[in-house]
Amino acid sequence: MSTPTRTDDLVEIQQLLAKYAVTITQGDVEGLVSVFTPDGTYSAFGEIYPLDRFPVLVDAAPKGLFMTGTALVDLDEGADTASGTQPLCFIEHSKHDMRIGYYRDNYQRTADGWRLKTRAMTFIRRSGDHDHGRPHAIGRPTFDDAAPAAPQQR
Repeated sequence: MSTPTRTDDLVEIQQLLAKYAVTITQGDVEGLVSVFTPDGTYSAFGEIYPLDRFPVLVDAAPKGLFMTGTALVDLDEGADTASGTQPLCFIEHSKHDMRIGYYRDNYQRTADGWRLKTRAMTFIRRSGDHDHGRPHAIGRPTFDDAAPAAPQQR
C-alpha cells in the first residue's frame, strides 16, 4: 500500500469533520464518539469533557443543525498530527436561534485513520467578543456533575 499524500490526508480529515457535524446533528452519540481518539476531549463552557462524558454533554445540549465550514488544516506531508480551525453556525431546531463560532482542533493519525484528539469551541458574541462559553451555563453538566462517582473507600 502506498503512503498517503497530503491531499489524501486532508480529504480524510475533511470527511472526519463532516461526520462530526452530521452525527451530532442527528443525535448519533456513538457516531460522534467514533471521530475522536480514545483519550479525546471537547472543551467549552469552562470545562474539558473526556470522551466517556460525551453522552451526558450531548444529551444536555440544545438540538439542531451543526452547519460547519471547511476547516483550515495545518498539516505537513507524512506527519501523524495536525491542527486546524473550523467555523460553525449552530441553528437551534425549535426557534431557529443561531450561535456562531469556531472549533480549534488537534488531529491524530491512528490505526483506524485520522481522529480528533482535542476540539475546543470558541463562541463569537454579538459584541464581537470571542470566548469559550460561560462556565456552568444553564443546562450544561460540569465535569464534576458529569463524572462518575468515585468508589467508596472502606
